[in-house]
Amino acid sequence: QVQLVESGGGSVQAGGSLRLSCAASGFTFGSYDMSWYRQAPGKRRELVATITIFDYTKYADSVKGRFTISRDNAKSTLYLQMNSLKPEDTAVYYCNTDDYWGKGTLVTVSS
Repeated sequence: QVQLVESGGGSVQAGGSLRLSCAASGFTFGSYDMSWYRQAPGKRRELVATITIFDYTKYADSVKGRFTISRDNAKSTLYLQMNSLKPEDTAVYYCNTDDYWGKGTLVTVSS
């Protein structure tokens, strides 16, 4: 069955960096577009970034220039490099493809 397992979250001060990973299994990873979403406390889940099977990337305006999505098809792993983190980036970050979701990893950014 499809599994998406996020890791790499944690607590960091504003201006810091984190790299999230999403280990995928149960499907042909390289054949699917992949996305990162996030949900802050009391807010709706929002799309952060998407990478297509052709490595085309798209970002939310709020993270453009600070976050980088990438994929390693040989390792069936999705990444999100997050730099210049801000307190408003605090959220649970989820890996997604099609109708499948991971359980999320918490990122906390303190000022």
